[in-house]
Amino acid sequence: MNNENRAWQWASHLILIVISLSCIIPFALLFMSSISEETSITKYGYQLFPKAYSFDAYSYLWKNASSILHAYGITIMITVIGTAVGLAMTAMLAYPASRKDYPFYKGLAFFVFFTLLFNGGLVPTYLIYTQYLDMKDTIWALIIPNLLMNGFNVLLMRTFFMTTIPAPVIESANMDGAGEVRTFTSIVLPLSMPILATVGLMQAIMYWNDWFNGMVYITEPQYFSLQNVLNQILSNINFLSTTNMSAATNVTMNLPGATVRMAIAAIGVIPMLLAYPFFQKYFIKGITIGAVKG
Repeated sequence: MNNENRAWQWASHLILIVISLSCIIPFALLFMSSISEETSITKYGYQLFPKAYSFDAYSYLWKNASSILHAYGITIMITVIGTAVGLAMTAMLAYPASRKDYPFYKGLAFFVFFTLLFNGGLVPTYLIYTQYLDMKDTIWALIIPNLLMNGFNVLLMRTFFMTTIPAPVIESANMDGAGEVRTFTSIVLPLSMPILATVGLMQAIMYWNDWFNGMVYITEPQYFSLQNVLNQILSNINFLSTTNMSAATNVTMNLPGATVRMAIAAIGVIPMLLAYPFFQKYFIKGITIGAVKG
């Protein structure tokens, strides 16, 4: 029996190792491709162990270091502000929608769910934010449209409140004289750290990876986020690589194409990879409990 248990233990470890490698290898391939020579990728393709190494892609990006660093600052700012404000708004909307003793709590939940099925479309949304709210070429255009409030996150947090926060705890707080604001801030939120971390991480990832708002609402380079700057650099390389002007031939021959794409992806993904381990415990617990039907 012990031998069977040990065999199952080794088998489970082997399976987990294979799954872990399947997650790690793509990122390793991404980084190794970014430090490969352009000719090596053209001839042999993407390899974990390139035939020739080169840092030309990062040298090219270093020439745009000032704009990249400025974009990093913009992205960090909108990620922090958007995540904090969005998380607060999500929690304040999900809490009354989870209280069965509140009038119209089901109607509120249905209204949130309805926004997941239908929206006004790109053109009306663009007109509202640019002509009526005057957000074009402002930092708010990177924070509010499409990202600040997400119906899925609201329903996820609502389910967590309904299935995890005991109703007698809230009732006892009310009997002791605590108002709704005090109950929400002193009892509900401290007990909801897993779902807060889960929703916060998902919102942070959306803000960090967002390029659509910058493409639609931003034309001033001073407001470009990291994704927009990197996309602009990549577009410039593609343009120079495909141009037919003979004067640019010597320049385009030395431009990194495939390698700079990998370097751009590495620069964009590394911060999120470093942040995820700090939220992993809460993320797994929150997404599991919050997904249970209430």
